[in-house]
Amino acid sequence: MEHNDLYRIESDADLTTPRPGVLVVLLGGFVDAGQIQNTLGDHLLESGDPEVVASFDVDRLLDYRDRRPAMVFDTNRWVEYEDPAMLLHRLVDRDGQTYYLLTGPEPDYRWEGVVDAVRELMDRLEVSMVVTTHGIPMAVPHTRPVGMTAHATDEALVGDARSPFGRVQVPASFAALLELRLGEAGRQALGFAIHTPHYLANAEWAEGALAALGAISQATGLDLPNDDLVARARAGQQAIAAEVDKSDEARAVITQLEHQYDAFVEGQERPSLLATEASQIPSADELGAEFEDFLRTVSDDD
Repeated sequence: MEHNDLYRIESDADLTTPRPGVLVVLLGGFVDAGQIQNTLGDHLLESGDPEVVASFDVDRLLDYRDRRPAMVFDTNRWVEYEDPAMLLHRLVDRDGQTYYLLTGPEPDYRWEGVVDAVRELMDRLEVSMVVTTHGIPMAVPHTRPVGMTAHATDEALVGDARSPFGRVQVPASFAALLELRLGEAGRQALGFAIHTPHYLANAEWAEGALAALGAISQATGLDLPNDDLVARARAGQQAIAAEVDKSDEARAVITQLEHQYDAFVEGQERPSLLATEASQIPSADELGAEFEDFLRTVSDDD
């Protein structure tokens, strides 16, 4: 039985012929450093020809007073309202392979109900795997290869990927709960947490989104479009380099992070990027103070 109070199948969606595929879930959560989800979701929708298959009833799922949508007031009347939407899109990759994309805000309410609804849609659409991604702030420099932590319902999906984390307790997210419940049901789900430099946490980091796209493509076999995202990443790198060149403090912090990163890679004296001497890692306050103007400039440019 469908959860009709949570979603509806769009009337013009053609579901008569089965079109199996992977489901990519990009629902903005409480942590998405570098705006990985929004950047990647916008790129996939703009680069493809999306068809909306199903829409969720956000009135039942969102706390509007906590995340107030934007409205536009013009002189003496209201003229625009950015109504939030949680939509399931159907797209095809560059080889013509079908895949699905769930975008929108993370639900505030009825997480278990939404998990059940997603599972029903998976059955109806013959979805083979769910993939998620988001950014997490880390003490890493943007001048080194993008790192990520892979997690999955089946260790075979992770392969030889190494994690800098041990056993930790963190606040829940809908995407994490979805992966957990799918694993309990014997379904395949895989996720990538992109290691985002602390000082870019509030900016759009297209390079991180590009790394996420590459990881998803490799894990699923999809040939996802990347040209526009490559261009955005290159432009972002150039903008960051230009701003860093203007600040001795910025260069000093990044040099320190580079030394820390290189030492970790070489396996010198620390088991993870999080187990470094406190005196060697700039604090969040220090990073924020040193990069406040820098981040504002990068964000405005984007």
